[in-house]
Amino acid sequence: MPKLSEGQLELLFQRLNLAHTRRIYQDLADRAEKEDWSYRDFLALLLAEEVAHRKQTRLQRFTRKAHFPFFKTIDEFDFSLQTTLRQSLLGSYLGLDFVTEGRSLILYGKTGRGKTHLAVAIGYRAIQNGFETFCTTAAELVEDLSNASKNGRLQESLLTYTRPHVLVVDEVGYLTYGPDAANVLFHVVNDRHLKKRPMIFTTNKPLSEWGKVLHDEDLAAAILDRILERGRLIHLDGPSGRTRHLNLDEVLPVAAERARISGIRVPEFPEPTRVNGFEFKRIAYFFILVLGSDAGALAAGMSAGVGTIFSLSVFCRASLFGISGRGGESWKSVSRCGCGGDGFLSRVPALGICHSLHCGCARGWEDID
Repeated sequence: MPKLSEGQLELLFQRLNLAHTRRIYQDLADRAEKEDWSYRDFLALLLAEEVAHRKQTRLQRFTRKAHFPFFKTIDEFDFSLQTTLRQSLLGSYLGLDFVTEGRSLILYGKTGRGKTHLAVAIGYRAIQNGFETFCTTAAELVEDLSNASKNGRLQESLLTYTRPHVLVVDEVGYLTYGPDAANVLFHVVNDRHLKKRPMIFTTNKPLSEWGKVLHDEDLAAAILDRILERGRLIHLDGPSGRTRHLNLDEVLPVAAERARISGIRVPEFPEPTRVNGFEFKRIAYFFILVLGSDAGALAAGMSAGVGTIFSLSVFCRASLFGISGRGGESWKSVSRCGCGGDGFLSRVPALGICHSLHCGCARGWEDID
């Protein structure tokens, strides 16, 4: 058997793409001679080292390509903070079946409950099992595909989200999306559903509100139907992992429950009375200007709700003493809030009674009469 020179061995290693073997074979050969290894044992160890190195390299490369917002594993998740979720319930999502059977998952809960942590951990476990994962936010996906659609590159850009074995879409419902959000997301979900490729979504919105989030009730229903055909919804509860050390009250303000979708904030001081979108305070203001202070006080009480009894008493006492309307001297002034809103302040000096309705902005008042 002819002997190969070091240069010839180097060329053979390069031709077979055995970069790691080329670096370690000499040390292993020296060790095999000293410890009297058989040729079989030497070859087995050399191949095992090459395979282990390739696996580690692939793991690092796939993890970088996944674009995780941070690195977390399933072992780092604190299941003790959850009242119903246990790691055993996620068993099927941590094995090979998650990818081979094309299962999907929606992680739903308030902010800070660990939804993204779990999504990243499951995506990373898929990488450990030899599959490629890609992570993005819903806002980034929608914006990217919307721009691609306008530029005629939709099919090309879809490959970014349909080609990986596992797709993680984070923060559905957190930000405002364009009008075609449901359309472009449906392209992704439908393609992956047909190819039986798993998807993981995190959201702080109940499924019933996805239609408002995506601006299309029908397409949102179609998207959820495809995700959940081979998937499941998991609700994460318990305290926020970010602020539990502060012992904050878990009950959100009532106004927060009425907040509109797409991140539009509710007023800090919401209007106290609205019926079918029409403000009774406008009626009260009209009565003051046209009919006089007594009728205005009554209408003001109607608009305030909680002040109705008080305003009725003003009205009765004004009538009893014969206090005149807008044309009489008893009428002091009508004031409007400095913000230009519909709040007003009516005063009846003869009785020493003042009734006010605030527009809610806590600004100052300016006389308009």
